[in-house]
Amino acid sequence: MQVEGSDMTGYDPDRGDKAGFCYRVLLVEDEPFTRGLLSQTLASAGIEVHACSTVTEALGELADFEPHVVMTDLDLGPGPSGVHLLREVEQRASWVGRIVLSVHASPQLGARDGGELPRDVVYVVKSMVSSADDLLAAIEASIAHSVVHAGGEGSDDRVIISAAHGEVLRLVAQGLSNAGIAEVRGTSVNAAEAMVQRMFIALGIHSDRRHNTRVLAARMWQQGRVIVR
Repeated sequence: MQVEGSDMTGYDPDRGDKAGFCYRVLLVEDEPFTRGLLSQTLASAGIEVHACSTVTEALGELADFEPHVVMTDLDLGPGPSGVHLLREVEQRASWVGRIVLSVHASPQLGARDGGELPRDVVYVVKSMVSSADDLLAAIEASIAHSVVHAGGEGSDDRVIISAAHGEVLRLVAQGLSNAGIAEVRGTSVNAAEAMVQRMFIALGIHSDRRHNTRVLAARMWQQGRVIVR
């Protein structure tokens, strides 16, 4: 397999292995424990890893490290999200493979600054990764510029909701009240309350005296059980 803009010397497509070849992965993850665990897992599979925590740092390393793949979370805390990073990578180095590794089944729920992912992105839900082989498969798919969504529709008990409901869910999961949602969306508090109630219905969450519906919705968001389309 020959990849545009990278040195694939040593790769033998007939044998299906990489004789002396080592993938370089630029890993972007703001959570230290997860970043360390992923780095160790990738390194144990013979992959050269450079890990960083922010979009700014990752873009600064892009030219110097010359990765074959950029693997990023969507929510990178304050500042630009993984969506912003992958758009920049597409513009600056279109031959580089791009992978999203997220707890969310839909990118709309994980990126604080919104927007659509660029083309040819391999999207992997973290709960679907069971070994280094899963990460290696994603890396190879991204280098081949195949579009893969591991852990999407039809997976276990995930619920499909609209983009509008997904936006309201994201705001609820961030801890916003109905008044806060109304301010963000430019509506009245009554309209925001109605949107939140419709979102609960779409998720299949029903109000009762034993449970807090906002907590249940946020938990579904955090567990990656919601798909937005």
